[in-house]
Amino acid sequence: MRPIPTRLTVPLLPALAAVAMLAVTLCALPGPAEAQGRGKPIVIWNNKGGNVIEAIQYRNELARSGRRVEVRGYCRSACTIYITLPNACLGPGATVGFHAPRIPGTTIIPPIVDELMAQYYRGGILRMWNTQWKHSLKMHKISARQYVKLDPQTRLCRN
Repeated sequence: MRPIPTRLTVPLLPALAAVAMLAVTLCALPGPAEAQGRGKPIVIWNNKGGNVIEAIQYRNELARSGRRVEVRGYCRSACTIYITLPNACLGPGATVGFHAPRIPGTTIIPPIVDELMAQYYRGGILRMWNTQWKHSLKMHKISARQYVKLDPQTRLCRN
């Protein structure tokens, strides 16, 4: 009988961390009734993105708030995961930018982060992410109207 390993090897740690983050993220999503709250909208304006894990945590806060979320101006990188919130709309004049997630200040694309982001994309956006954008260090910009053509479930905000 083989002994049960008592230590995790280094390559398993990032994978386990990602699985744990995914589980926490999925458990924190609100039900449909929670997304119907009232109040002043939360406006995300000219957001360059940033740390994906922090963006996922903020996305969960936005979902729990129940308030309308308006994504306006430019929305790049990690910001793009806010667009598919059930209580979100995309400004008709917005520009959305996608690129491979990378370790800040480097060209190193870390494993699993692209998969964390992909869970928030749908339809043609998800296809473009998986086939092109997640591999590219170049920013790929599309208009709000182009975004909606690729993901018809996305709502455009009223001006």
